Amino acid sequence: VKVIAIDEQLRVIYEDNVHFDKDLPEFKTQGGVYIHSDRLTVTSPVLMWVKALDMILEKMKSSGFNFSQIRALSGAGQQHGSVYWKKGSIQILKNASSELPLHQTLKGCFSVSNSPIWMDSSTGPQCRALEKAVGGAQHLASVTGSRAYERFTGNQIAKIYSQNPEVYKQTERISLVSSFAASLFLGTYAPIDYSDGSGMNLLQIWEKTWSKSCLDACAPGLEERLGCPVPSHSVLGPISPYYCQRYGFSPDCKIVAFTGDNPASLAGMRLQEGDIAISLGTSDTLFLWIQEPTPALEGHILCNPVDSQTYMALLCFKNGSLMRERIRDDCASGSWDEFSKALSSTVAGNSGNLGFYFDVMEITPEAVGIHRFNRDNQKVVSRFPKEVEIRALIEGQFMAKRIHAEKLGYKV
Repeated sequence: VKVIAIDEQLRVIYEDNVHFDKDLPEFKTQGGVYIHSDRLTVTSPVLMWVKALDMILEKMKSSGFNFSQIRALSGAGQQHGSVYWKKGSIQILKNASSELPLHQTLKGCFSVSNSPIWMDSSTGPQCRALEKAVGGAQHLASVTGSRAYERFTGNQIAKIYSQNPEVYKQTERISLVSSFAASLFLGTYAPIDYSDGSGMNLLQIWEKTWSKSCLDACAPGLEERLGCPVPSHSVLGPISPYYCQRYGFSPDCKIVAFTGDNPASLAGMRLQEGDIAISLGTSDTLFLWIQEPTPALEGHILCNPVDSQTYMALLCFKNGSLMRERIRDDCASGSWDEFSKALSSTVAGNSGNLGFYFDVMEITPEAVGIHRFNRDNQKVVSRFPKEVEIRALIEGQFMAKRIHAEKLGYKV
């Protein structure tokens, strides 16, 4: 959990973080998560998130931070995680005693103690059932912005309902990680925002309402458990009295809807129409502001957090920096300087030599292996000379990004 406070000139006046594994060792997470024995199910303990929030606010308090100056508060949560509130929890949340840390008050409030998160890939059967129920993968993408994905919340809810109908029955509200965090500050259930809500396979991205056919395919009585979605920049209400009494927040402090981490990146990068951002990480992510998207079987269309009338497109490529590092090690003795020199020594277009490099099964497109083609479009199996290999990797990765962005409606 990270916190940052800024003044009206956007100057950073405070920042800090709590590290789940290190600062909350009692939860025994690795990388903040539990990877279950099937290697497919990945969850995080909800109370760890609550306790981390308690900890970070206590750290701020003991450093003498002046909470009374805070005018508004918002946040971002990791997309696709979900939290299940047990019946009666809203009263406990509303009446939390400022004498106690929040994690103690809320410890009996969750019908599912370990939340499914974005790394979970255990809902294959639910994904197939959802696509079938609404008339195919492309139709689901046209309605919700994405075909069925295992980490998406609708499929996670369907799994909980089919495996533990009793647990589902005890659940009065389902939050995303973002709206869950907002709820803690609001002292009541916060609505899901359009932008994070469009990563669930449940929201009609054009109408900004839940899709009845998707809800029905996942679980009964789902609409009342989700509440009404709202624009990502909505002011949800004043901060809960709990924080005024315990930390000295002003009762006038406003809570603005929280959103997902990917939409928050678009807002934070100040992307505007026609802009494109590429994050070169372990996985490469490409996101862009888009006016008239064409949802496809690959990639995601989400509602734009800054402007509810437009959209953002998101593409994820699993073979990102790890692939580049492997070619750097193989072809440039592990040195980025040598890698760059080799790249500069070849011409753009690589004299017609092209390669696709997938060490692990790629998301966009679904393919694996290393595929090299020469200028006559013949498949070359062995390898290219080192500098040709390096340029083939970089050009191949970036051409793929451009081609898939264009498929989603981006005009270069």
